[in-house]
Amino acid sequence: MIKVNCKDNKIVISGHANFADYGKDIVCASVSSIVTTSINAIYLFDSEAITYHDDGGVITIELLSNEQSISKLILNMFNMLKDLERQYPKNIKVEMRDNLWNLNF
Repeated sequence: MIKVNCKDNKIVISGHANFADYGKDIVCASVSSIVTTSINAIYLFDSEAITYHDDGGVITIELLSNEQSISKLILNMFNMLKDLERQYPKNIKVEMRDNLWNLNF
């Protein structure tokens, strides 16, 4: 199962969906696409708004800015991951503790 944990200013994404064999798993591919697209979009707006680390098994994203456009991109990423969780509840779990960065709208 993929686990997405959101707490304070960090998102940690880990695990494997186990929906299908490695390389053929549509849930893993969806999470990768959502997260990569979101990170790239944030960097287009402000390359100093986040830091992230991908060690091949765990992705950690730390939010350094709560500027409105960045907040909307993060919220969009979170909402897409939650939609995926609703479709594949056995394969992805998205948990948010506290307020997601006190998003600024």
